[in-house]
Amino acid sequence: MSEVHVSRRTRLRDRCAASTAHDGPADAVLISRPANVRYLTGRAAPGSVLLLGPDGADTLVSLPGEGPAHGAHPADDLRETVLPGDASADVDAVVAAATLAEKGGGRTLAVEEHHLTVARHRALGTAAPSLRLADLGPAVEQQRVVKDEEEISALRIAAEITDQALGELLESILVGRTERHLALELERRLIDHGAEGAAFPTSVATGHNSGLPGHRPTDRRVEEGDFLTVRLGARYRGYCCQIGRTFVIGTAPDDWQIELYDNVFAAQRAAREALGPGTECREVDRAARQVLVSAGHGAGLGESTGHGVGLEIGEDPRLSPAAMGKLDACVPVTVEPGVHLPGRGGVRIDDTLVVRPQADGGPELLTITTKELLAL
Repeated sequence: MSEVHVSRRTRLRDRCAASTAHDGPADAVLISRPANVRYLTGRAAPGSVLLLGPDGADTLVSLPGEGPAHGAHPADDLRETVLPGDASADVDAVVAAATLAEKGGGRTLAVEEHHLTVARHRALGTAAPSLRLADLGPAVEQQRVVKDEEEISALRIAAEITDQALGELLESILVGRTERHLALELERRLIDHGAEGAAFPTSVATGHNSGLPGHRPTDRRVEEGDFLTVRLGARYRGYCCQIGRTFVIGTAPDDWQIELYDNVFAAQRAAREALGPGTECREVDRAARQVLVSAGHGAGLGESTGHGVGLEIGEDPRLSPAAMGKLDACVPVTVEPGVHLPGRGGVRIDDTLVVRPQADGGPELLTITTKELLAL
């Protein structure tokens, strides 16, 4: 992947030499947001920053104790600077990188202002007073939106791990176990199957908690007749996926449960079918929202129908009513409509897909656990 990372850094450097997002051209670039550092270097050492220097050299600046042993060794053309001291030293890689840029003859340094605190931004000005600081804006995040096949391959494996973990849980006895216990077991299973960890905090919700977006597991126990909603995702080689499913515990579902599930399933299918290169992001949301509004559940739908995934679980693009822009091919997104009825429970159905043209078979579904309403 070293050639890929070199190509990514070259694209960013060329863009910044022409013009940064907001403040004109820059001859040096400082990347501090961890996901962006990993995207451009393949490294994930905590606290590391990347300097695209004025001399044309790319330097990874790492904190004490966070050198090459804490990730893949850098490519030959990526310099490695580990700051002196031990792991307890009070040093800041951002400030050190700015100092290097100034010593290298830099005039304008583009920084990720959306990631830096006010205090760190001030420290940059103090440490390298001759540098003009410019705002890079979300240039790297925009570059990350369209994924290459290596990235999509990592997402496929993350989805396979997630499907395996969920499938194994469904084969176990669930009645009487707490939401918290089930969530911990799912995260353990993700690790067992090769994940680096969970892509986001696993959500298990039962009974009146089911269908709540972002529900944090409690000590409520699974009971007969409950809706059970599960949302989880694996992180593999830094790449994150998401799946959400809803089941009924014990007996055949009640009529209201079947009706609600069918409505959410229809909304999710409509949104999935709307995915395609050139489709406006808000049209995907509208496809799902119209189904639920027609069924009388418009108020129960959240602010969006989905979002991009990659090195972070909540990337661009956003699939929401106010979203701007259109989808491109090779963009992985979630489609995750849900409805919660206060006091009763609800349904969530989440999938991770890759946008593909119809000539290539249409959207590629990565999360394949059945969406049938199972009674467990």
